[in-house]
Amino acid sequence: MRHKFGYKKLNRTSEHRKALIKNMLNSLVKYEQITTTLPKAKVLKPQADKLITLGKKDTLQNTRTLISKLQDEASASKIRKTLSKRYQDRKGGYTRIIKAGFRYGDNAPMAVIEFVDRDVEAKKVDKKKIDKSKVEEKKLDTPKEATA
Repeated sequence: MRHKFGYKKLNRTSEHRKALIKNMLNSLVKYEQITTTLPKAKVLKPQADKLITLGKKDTLQNTRTLISKLQDEASASKIRKTLSKRYQDRKGGYTRIIKAGFRYGDNAPMAVIEFVDRDVEAKKVDKKKIDKSKVEEKKLDTPKEATA
């Protein structure tokens, strides 16, 4: 029985665990879908749902709480402006966990945690668009060495 055990420690110190959760929350808000281990996803789900609930009531105190928890104003503003509007009519359950098999190296159970009704384009936020004309110019500019 697990009575009176408050939370999962994830084999980390409290400082490390707080930093891990904060970083994973920022990534989840930014990309709207991340792949991680199943225990980490289970710890992250209630935290993410609470942040969305905070963002739905747009007050100064809630904004400060969001910034304090995330340590990132861009993520906090995305929660307040985009995600809270998307889930305005939903009472809860803003995220879902999908099991994704086992990791090759250590056979750890993997999971995908994502927002319900997520924006598919958010996954491509950091990927740079490649201009094909510039790539072809670089191929033409590089001198080919003569083979002997």
